[in-house]
Amino acid sequence: MAFKVGDSVMVLDENLAGIVKNIAGNEISIETEDGFLLEFNSVELVLVSDDRKMETGLFNKSNINKILSEKEQPKRKNVNKVRAKDRYEPTMEVDLHIHQLVKSYKGMSNHDMLTLQLDTARHKLDWAIKKRIQKLVFIHGVGEGVLKMELDYLFGRYNNIKFYDANYQKYGLGATEIYIYQNTSI
Repeated sequence: MAFKVGDSVMVLDENLAGIVKNIAGNEISIETEDGFLLEFNSVELVLVSDDRKMETGLFNKSNINKILSEKEQPKRKNVNKVRAKDRYEPTMEVDLHIHQLVKSYKGMSNHDMLTLQLDTARHKLDWAIKKRIQKLVFIHGVGEGVLKMELDYLFGRYNNIKFYDANYQKYGLGATEIYIYQNTSI
C-alpha cells in the first residue's frame, strides 16, 4: 500500500493511530496523538480515509465507553455467609421459667405454676406450627425434672414433631429443641 507523508494511519493489532511523518522504504515513522514518534513496517499500518478522522469511528469517546461497559463484569453482590453451625440454630426460644411468665408467683402452688408453664408451652408450640416455624427451643431449666418430663409427655402427643435435648454449649441440660415437620397432616 502506498503511504505518503501526512496520511492518517492506524496500526494493526494495536490500539495506536497517528500521522505519517517519514517514509524510508518499508519503514514508516508515525507521530501518535500523544506526540510519540514510532516506526512500523508498512504491512503493519492501515490508511484511514478522510471521511473517517481519528475523532470519529473507533476513537470516539462514546464508542470507547460503550465498549468498556460491555466488557466490564458485573460486580457480585456481597452475600453474608452463614456458618453451618449457625444455620441449624433454632429460630425461636421460649423461656418457661416461672419468673419469665408472670410478674409475681407468690401465692401460686407448684401445680398452678406447672399448669401455667405447660399451657404456655402448648400455646407457643401450636402457634409455631400454625406460623410454619421449623425449629424452636423450650428453656425449662434443670431443677428436679418434673417440667421436663411433662414437656416430653406433651411433645409425644404431637405426630408432626421431633424433640431432643438442645445444644449443650448454649443451653446446658435445661432446654429441649423441637423440630416441626412441615409437610405432614395433624
